[in-house]
Amino acid sequence: MKSSRSTIKNSHRSLHQSNQIIGVETENVESSRIGCCGWILTISSFLIIIATFPLSLLFIIKVVEEHERAVIFRLGRLLSGGAKGPGIFFIMPCIENYIKIDLRTVYFDIPPQEVLTKDSVTVYVDAVVFYRVSKPTLSVVNVEDAQKSTLLLAQATLRNILGTNFMSEILSNRETISRDMKAVLDDATDRWGIMVERVEIKDVRLPIQLQRSMAVEAEAARDASAKVIAADGEKNASRALKEAADIMDGSPTALQLRYLQTLHSVSAEINSTIIFPLPVDVLHCFLNEKNK
Repeated sequence: MKSSRSTIKNSHRSLHQSNQIIGVETENVESSRIGCCGWILTISSFLIIIATFPLSLLFIIKVVEEHERAVIFRLGRLLSGGAKGPGIFFIMPCIENYIKIDLRTVYFDIPPQEVLTKDSVTVYVDAVVFYRVSKPTLSVVNVEDAQKSTLLLAQATLRNILGTNFMSEILSNRETISRDMKAVLDDATDRWGIMVERVEIKDVRLPIQLQRSMAVEAEAARDASAKVIAADGEKNASRALKEAADIMDGSPTALQLRYLQTLHSVSAEINSTIIFPLPVDVLHCFLNEKNK
């Protein structure tokens, strides 16, 4: 049963595809019918070419460069075979005209857009879009001005994507936003024959008041961190001093050596000072007599 159902589905698909092919062929046949007036104009064009030969070669021979393509229309209809070029091609006077399309990668700057982010912060964002014409025929037939249409679509897409992100995400995730914007633009401009190659966010500007508040917040955070670090240093220093005092309390000789080391460092820094070392034990004698 499953195999029979799959064969039936496959047959339906093949019939549908064959119907589509037949429909396309009939449309091509209908488009090839230019009518009596069309044939008269075509024959007249041939006669003009023959009558004015070889001067007519100056008007019928055209050349497009390697990075260009020519989309030819005959009596208002798109000529079969797609775009012509690069190299030499011929056009018939009076009944054919052509549009030259550049296939090189071009760019345009998106003007700074004032965008309200998801956390209600106003930011100014500008970007640059790199694109090229991948299908010259579609870029002529399906859209009036491919560059202007892509620019307007890029502006709207930039505002829509940034409006769904927080300010911190816009500042830190520029590459992700650029990839998302490129995917949306490439999908929308495919039917126009445009391929978006790259989208880059050039700059994100914040209001001056917001910049000041962020600077104050960052300064306060740094001050708090500095105070915590200083307090930790004082705590560690007090512990070290307590341990050193405990060690010196158990060994009077160590206290005397420390006293002599301090005198040596003082005498090395201030040479004009005369120091007379006095043993600490002598002070104990005076203290004992005073207590009595």
